[in-house]
Amino acid sequence: MKKFLRTGNPYIWLTACALTISMLMVGGLVVLIMMKGLGIFWPHTIVKFTLQDGTVVLGEIEKEEPIPQKKGMYRTKLKVGNRDVYGMDFRWIDNTDIVSREYPLYALTFERREWGNMYGFLKGLKQDGDIQPLNLEELAPLREESKALLKRIRYIERKVIGKINYQMEKYRLALKRLMMQQYSVKAQEDIEEVKDKVENLEKTYREKEDILAGLYAQAKEKEIIVLFADGKEKSMPVFNIIRVYAPNEMGVFAKIGFYLMKLWEFVSTEPREANTEGGIFPAIFGTVMMVFIMSIAVVPFGVLTAVYLREYADDNIVARLIRISVSNLAGVPSIVFGVFGLGFFIYFVGGNIDKVFFSESLPAPTFGTGGILWASLTLALLTVPVVVVATEEGLSSVPKSVREGSYALGATKFETLWKVVIPQATPGILTGTILAMARAAGEVAPLMLTGVVKLAPSLPVDLYFPYIHFERKFMHLGFHIYDVGFQSPNVEAAIPMVYTTTLVLLFIVLVLNLTAIVMRNKLRKRYRTTAL
Repeated sequence: MKKFLRTGNPYIWLTACALTISMLMVGGLVVLIMMKGLGIFWPHTIVKFTLQDGTVVLGEIEKEEPIPQKKGMYRTKLKVGNRDVYGMDFRWIDNTDIVSREYPLYALTFERREWGNMYGFLKGLKQDGDIQPLNLEELAPLREESKALLKRIRYIERKVIGKINYQMEKYRLALKRLMMQQYSVKAQEDIEEVKDKVENLEKTYREKEDILAGLYAQAKEKEIIVLFADGKEKSMPVFNIIRVYAPNEMGVFAKIGFYLMKLWEFVSTEPREANTEGGIFPAIFGTVMMVFIMSIAVVPFGVLTAVYLREYADDNIVARLIRISVSNLAGVPSIVFGVFGLGFFIYFVGGNIDKVFFSESLPAPTFGTGGILWASLTLALLTVPVVVVATEEGLSSVPKSVREGSYALGATKFETLWKVVIPQATPGILTGTILAMARAAGEVAPLMLTGVVKLAPSLPVDLYFPYIHFERKFMHLGFHIYDVGFQSPNVEAAIPMVYTTTLVLLFIVLVLNLTAIVMRNKLRKRYRTTAL
């Protein structure tokens, strides 16, 4: 036995088993997330239950499970929707209480802008107090009119009124700046001119508000009547309907097309209903933008630190303490970095920037509050030890003969470092960048203190100068998962959204890492003399 252990084979098998178990755990986690999340977009069949007490219930079967402490008995979790009527999205039904189970062909799912899904039957169109018969084909043109109306409303709200608000804010700050100056004839004329412009903008704003009020009133004019399974009726404006479909009539290919449409909508539209429905595009955009800003900040500082420690600093007690400090910095809890970012970047740096450059905006802060710039710099500090350590490893892997050959040809130390050593150490630098990006994309705690929000009214990029607004707050996929999973008013209905958003975050991290890995492999082939 001792001879067998000395061969080292048991340890090889032990490490192989540990690696296999780790891979299975990671793969199982990804499969679980996919199974729980991707099913949210599939048009599920609508079932109609008749219970022993005569109650009729309509909805989608969420799952079936054994009843605790009742052997051989099962219960069904039914998504009944109609939250504004029943006050709940789900209902548990004992299978022993079910008298009959039907799948009505004309049962409809109404996807709404508010209150979640509604399940029922289309009874008719409400006009002048009467109910006119209506079917899905006749409802389609009414929905197209509502879509055009919504598009017009969004254009006025975001483009027209948004531009007016931007100009009014600009003139308000200009007026405050003029009032802070010493009075003169020229300054007084400028003040009166700005006031006239503000007055004209306010007049235009009121006109647009009146137009919006008229459009919203028009949106409520056409209502449909939905008949529930228990005989209740509910009127609903056509404007509030996003889409209507009959899942029990849909074939496999129709369901696949519907699934792909919903998937695209999820990654390309804005959230609604307290982030529990709709899309996650602002969170995707904010996550990717933050990672890029963080990478631009962390790579130069990390590489310069590693170059100094490896190539210029003497091997003395000070250099050793710096290396130990950098290594230990990687073990500091991320929330501590968040507190530092809040105190240093936001209150100190941002507050002083506001005093010098945006004094007319005070006391309302511009840079003296959370924003995507401060969040990115905080994460850059969080991940800089990773880049430093990886860069040092890359520099140490460059053969000594390469340096000596460069010196023999007459190159200086800086020229050797800049043109020979660093290019060959680039794969190591990219390795550190990959690890930093992967960690930064999933961090949440520092962001909660430095700029992330539940819902950002606008993206950090728009058509107004300076086009990229580093001072704005932003949405992040990691915080979105936390918010939907733990802070949502309807957590039970939002669970599939949590899994789906998690899957998107994993996919983004994978894409970013694969891009960096491909670049690293190309550089490895280019500089074959490196030991990496």
